[in-house]
Amino acid sequence: MTGMKRTTEKNLMVFSGRAHPDLAHEVADLLETGLVPQSAYEFANGELYVRYEESVRGCHAFVIQSHTAPINEWIMEHLIMVDALKRASAKRITVVMPFYGYARQDKKHRGREPISARLVADLFKTAGADRLITVDLHADQIQGFFDGPVDHLMALPILTDYVKEKYGDQQLAVVSPDAGRIKVAERWSARLGGAPLAFIHKSRRIDVANEVVANRVVGEVKDKICVLTDDMIDTGGTIVKAAEACMAEGAAGVVIAATHPILSDPAVDRLKNCSAMEIVVTDTLPIPADKQFDKLTTLSIAPLIARAIREVFEDGSVTSMFDGHA
Repeated sequence: MTGMKRTTEKNLMVFSGRAHPDLAHEVADLLETGLVPQSAYEFANGELYVRYEESVRGCHAFVIQSHTAPINEWIMEHLIMVDALKRASAKRITVVMPFYGYARQDKKHRGREPISARLVADLFKTAGADRLITVDLHADQIQGFFDGPVDHLMALPILTDYVKEKYGDQQLAVVSPDAGRIKVAERWSARLGGAPLAFIHKSRRIDVANEVVANRVVGEVKDKICVLTDDMIDTGGTIVKAAEACMAEGAAGVVIAATHPILSDPAVDRLKNCSAMEIVVTDTLPIPADKQFDKLTTLSIAPLIARAIREVFEDGSVTSMFDGHA
């Protein structure tokens, strides 16, 4: 018999970019490991540099980076980290992006527009990524943009458990901010004991970003606590107008729940001064101290990401985490 036979052990290694290190540290702690030490800095002209301080040969690498502002810089750092791993002979590279940058550009609304979400997927594949893990994509079809496995995690259990514990003894209504997210609202309703559904009928200007023209509530919300659900809060215009529409229809109160707290200006001022009782988000994106306010509650997404990483590493089932719905 010729050749050499070796029994190899799988080696999980976790890497973090500089966009949201607190989340990465929490994920690593839950996995009972540490983050791989690395050197990362900018040259004088703004070019980025990354080098790992220990061998990554043959490892199963999980590279965590949240695409927060300045988004282009952190996406580029993420790509460079993947390239460095590929060239250092990592066995398998899984990109963990709690927030997928450019996800809202998932289709063409008008001629001569890009589909930037597809471009981001192509960039990571070219860099050397074998798999993606992400949380609450803006549109489910983005999973098909990446030529490889995509684990689409949902913050739904984390958010609904919190809302149910705090407001479950009151009459609730689940309100979708638009008709397109009614399927997500149905899942919320199921987890909140069959709470009635409503949605906001709106028209959005395609020639002006972040501007909603009109709102009206379709469904019964009178005397109910409305749980307004969305995947992200950017400038806050859409969700605040939806909250005001619910209150105008006689709602007893409004709770806003969203996965990704982008919180671009003037979101904080809008949310502080709106009629919502509480704004509940997860920490898929970092929230600096100057954007914290009394009505904002932040829940940790780290346990969800850590469990998904463990399932992927151990060849388990990510779908089982969501009762077969992922």
